[in-house]
Amino acid sequence: MHILLVLAHPLAESFSAEVARTARDALEAGGHTVDVLDLYRENFDPRLTAAERAGYFDIPYDSSEVANLVARLKAADGLILVFPQWWFNFPAILKGFFDRVLAPGVAFSHDASGGRILPRLSNIGLLWALTTTGSPWWIVQLYMGNPVGRLLRRGIAKLCAKRLNFRLLSLHDMDRANDAARRRHLERVRKALRVI
Repeated sequence: MHILLVLAHPLAESFSAEVARTARDALEAGGHTVDVLDLYRENFDPRLTAAERAGYFDIPYDSSEVANLVARLKAADGLILVFPQWWFNFPAILKGFFDRVLAPGVAFSHDASGGRILPRLSNIGLLWALTTTGSPWWIVQLYMGNPVGRLLRRGIAKLCAKRLNFRLLSLHDMDRANDAARRRHLERVRKALRVI
């Protein structure tokens, strides 16, 4: 399987970067190929341009400004996202990746009769998110209702692809996690990726 692994963290030596390295190594050890897209290191501009928004319902939609990233997504069999949750949400750069790359004609099509969108990511059979959050599990799940998990599962996974393998692995309470907790999480990531 060929995996597009998207990293969204501004610090090259962050724990998210370590999770991404662990994921890449585990996938490659399992015989998969990995294309690492580090959004910060590749200077990805997350801002949807005026032209992109104005042409959002054009057929065909013009995604030429991000054509290289679209090509990398279309070449993949699976998508793994590695990011921290900030304010119970995605980092802005990752949200911009969704806005600009998971665009009409790429991830979905607009239904001609209006309202609905139709999935187009037929090449993607796997969508996993490897994430951290500073909050304890109960705050994310019970108080906030797991917004990141809901958006990924009900939004991107259900609306852009069909019958894909979805999984969300989170290290909760990251702000208080010691080295042992971090090592346990990396091992959890490694073990989970062995079964892909």
